[in-house]
This record gives sequence, structure tokens and C-alpha cells, in this order.
Amino acid sequence: MFYSVRGKLVHMEEGMAAVECAGVAFALKTTNNTLSKLAPQSEVMLYTHFLVREDAMDLYGFYDLGELNCFKMLLTVSGVGPKAALAILSHLSPEKFALCVAMGDVKSITQAQGVGPKLAQRLILELKDKVQKEQISKGVGMDDIPTPAALAGASVQEAISALVVLGYTQAEAGAAMAKLDSSLPVEELIRRGLKAVASGRS
Repeated sequence: MFYSVRGKLVHMEEGMAAVECAGVAFALKTTNNTLSKLAPQSEVMLYTHFLVREDAMDLYGFYDLGELNCFKMLLTVSGVGPKAALAILSHLSPEKFALCVAMGDVKSITQAQGVGPKLAQRLILELKDKVQKEQISKGVGMDDIPTPAALAGASVQEAISALVVLGYTQAEAGAAMAKLDSSLPVEELIRRGLKAVASGRS
């Protein structure tokens, strides 16, 4: 329903940013990562997700599409509501979260407020399983990606896996990695890869 909100940032508090548009201030629930990138009284643009439940209608705002897409993906996991999703993305960037899932790093995910080992394990299991099922249904595997020898490095393969966890195809992830310096740290590869695949879809 709402794609984005642009206007003056008139208020910030823990977990919320208020953006005034044409005289109306919208209260957007958000993450600490997004709040850290905003400056009071400045003009901002946040990508939004409107969530309707039996007891509430809430608008969520995010600094970039990577965080928005990660938030929506988290909501697809059983037992994960918007509160838990915001807590995870307040502690971990989308790049770090995707890498945690790809590497099976339960410990890092449980450092998010209110996220225990069982939920962290479910996140890893369901998101990895979802990716694997999509690959099987589409008949896509790592061997199907036409990539240069530079993509043989472990860091690049981890970055590709993380991008796939975030909902991009193996082909999109491989094509993005082919344009990057394979000697970059994994998290930087994921960050730049996210920008590359997002711009390719727009």
C-alpha cells in the first residue's frame, strides 16, 4: 500500500521515527540501524511496510531496500513477528544476518534482544531450507552459474550464499560477485552485491 515516505524527520525515539509529510506526521516503527543513519529535522526518505493485524495497523520504515526486504523475509519464518524482526535488524545489518544464516551462526543471532537459541536455529533452518527448495524447484545449482575463476574463493561463495538467503537468485548473486574484487571481506562483498542486484532489478 505504501512504498515509501519522504518528509521532515520531526521526532525520534527508541524503535520509532516520525516523518512529517504535507502537514501529517507518520509514526514509523524501525530499527536502531535505521535510526543511527537519520538526523533530526532533516529531510529523509524511508522505504515502508504496512502491516495489518487483528489488534493493530502499523507502518514500518527502513533506510534502505536491503533492510526492508530482510524484514519482510523474517516475517515469513514461523514464530517471528515484527518485534523480533526489528530486534534482529537492530542488532545485525541485513548483510551480517544473511552471513549468519549462511554460516549457521546461532550465537550471533541470539545476541539480538528477545531472540533465544531455538528461534535462531529455526531462522537458520527455515531460511536455508527455503533457499534449497527454491533451487531444486528451479533446477538451479552453483554449477549453473557462469562465473569466472575469481568466484572460486570461499569468501565469494559465502557472499553468494548470503545474497541467496536474502531472496536473490543464484544467477543474480553470481553476476554481482563477478563484478567485484574477490579479495574484499565477505561482509563488504555482500554489501556491494546487494546494491548491484537491487540496481539490476530496478
